[in-house]
Amino acid sequence: MSNKKWAAILAVLVIASMLLAACPAPAAQVVKETVVVEVEKQVEVLQTVVVEKEVVKEVVATAVPQEVAKVLRINLGTYPDIIDPQKSSFVNEIAHLQMIYEGLTRLDPNLETVPAAAESWAYNDDATQLTFTLRPDLTYSDGSLLNAARFAYSIQRNINPETAGEYAGITDEIAGAPEWRGCDTADAAACEAAAAVVAESVMASHADGTACNADAPYEDAECNTLTLTFSKPAPYFHTVMSLWVTYPAKEENITEGGDQWYNSSKFQIGNGPYVLQSLEPFVRGYFTPNQNYWRGQGMVDVEYSYITDSAVAFEAYKNNEFDIIAGAAEDLEVIKADPQLSQELNTYPGSCTFAIMFHQLKEPFTDQKVREAFAMSFDREAWVRDVLRGLGAPTLTWIPPGFPGYDGEENRWGFDPEAAKAALAESSYGSVEGLPPIKLTFSDTPRNRTRNEWLAAKWKEYLGVDLALDPVESTTYTALTKDINTAPQTFILGWCADYPDPQNWLSVYWRTGGFGERIGYSNADFDALVNEADTTVDPAKRAELYAQAQTLLTDGAPVAFAWNNVNNYLIKPWVKGVVKTPQDSGWSGIQDPITIDIDTTAKP
Repeated sequence: MSNKKWAAILAVLVIASMLLAACPAPAAQVVKETVVVEVEKQVEVLQTVVVEKEVVKEVVATAVPQEVAKVLRINLGTYPDIIDPQKSSFVNEIAHLQMIYEGLTRLDPNLETVPAAAESWAYNDDATQLTFTLRPDLTYSDGSLLNAARFAYSIQRNINPETAGEYAGITDEIAGAPEWRGCDTADAAACEAAAAVVAESVMASHADGTACNADAPYEDAECNTLTLTFSKPAPYFHTVMSLWVTYPAKEENITEGGDQWYNSSKFQIGNGPYVLQSLEPFVRGYFTPNQNYWRGQGMVDVEYSYITDSAVAFEAYKNNEFDIIAGAAEDLEVIKADPQLSQELNTYPGSCTFAIMFHQLKEPFTDQKVREAFAMSFDREAWVRDVLRGLGAPTLTWIPPGFPGYDGEENRWGFDPEAAKAALAESSYGSVEGLPPIKLTFSDTPRNRTRNEWLAAKWKEYLGVDLALDPVESTTYTALTKDINTAPQTFILGWCADYPDPQNWLSVYWRTGGFGERIGYSNADFDALVNEADTTVDPAKRAELYAQAQTLLTDGAPVAFAWNNVNNYLIKPWVKGVVKTPQDSGWSGIQDPITIDIDTTAKP
């Protein structure tokens, strides 16, 4: 995940604040063609929001009666901080991008990598070069040509230091990528040299190897081949090409739209299963099937709502105002006791690990003994039982059960209050009295307050530490946790698999320059292990190197590994064809929305 998948995602968002509130359903009589034309005329985000509302009202009043649209109403919870393919990393951000775009490859329901925009791919003998052949006659949702030059632009944009994307490091295997994305932008010559290497390493061409039209590369219909050259073997990279960082957003739309281009339906023109029809920030996102999608058309429109209070979302669901919501732990007893709701509950394995993060550059968590003390005074069993109501499983390690690299023998830093107090006494602070003030920061919803109050109370009970609760607005919280300078002292965060490989769990997240650096984690010995593992072709040796790296990671108690999630969704009985996978971090069925239909005869 992802998360999708990284994603990277928020614990509070997945377990608590994927919450909904009742939002008005779209007018059933809207003529899609008319609305799309009007939306495309809008430029400014605020103009789009206002005019789209007016257009819908106008069409409803004047349109010839048509078949009522089938609308799948989903609460996504927190509104995304950003919806830019090369800058996004959180589940709620990726849940938008997966609807609008598609990569050269994708994951099927078994999480196997299968062809998508590319019909085939091939590695050279030592896996240092990967060549994709695109499907013939590919187009964007607006009917314009989609060729290999578009994908080359997106990959290069992901690496470009000016983009400063959250997932930029995931394409570091490409020759020249680490040097370009890490170059000092003030040193123009060095950046230009590195960019030139990347341009040679991400090459769009005709099938015979001849260059695409340099004057109009995006208009060259024969430009159907993309060749990637790596600085080291990367036999897994065809799966990386399924991730959102490779999605082919249009260069001209990004340029014209400016910094906030992604908030406008005019500029979010993609090649995925759905079209972004309208986006009202913090209120509603509305998607219609892409008539030009190569796999076929979706059967329903999709509406996202952004309500962060799960209690409100649950009431709206019971009132038939939503079709899919995340089931909150606080509602589980009510759901199971209700004859109808219990039948609508879908609980199945997830792909995420959650941890209590300790910022290694902010006192007192600069001291490993303090981190050990907090980790050993956290009762994971009680958290899962009393707070999550069983919707999860305690863990003391990073890679979850069922994924390659899972370590079922790890038992360090488990719940042990006496050992926790001893560790704190051995720290440089000596005692509770010697600690500086500590804030526990969280996404502010009523239920999140209760959960974090529970956590703070337990640390007080078992360790004697008083923590100040620091509630933050949900979208702001997401933004804070993305930056090493603004990430709080301690907070809950999760990681959902983008693809089932230890490389995604360890190299992508914890290697220096990855997501772990947001909390100041950097370990040269760990980097050496995962770097060697990434380039090792022998499966047994590769697995052993990743196992050593995961053990070394846990050695330093960088976080308190806490629990693995389960997917837990309420789905109305009239929703048909949902394909469920462990990576359904946004909503149940997101991996393949075109299979979903609504039986209107079953609706009340």
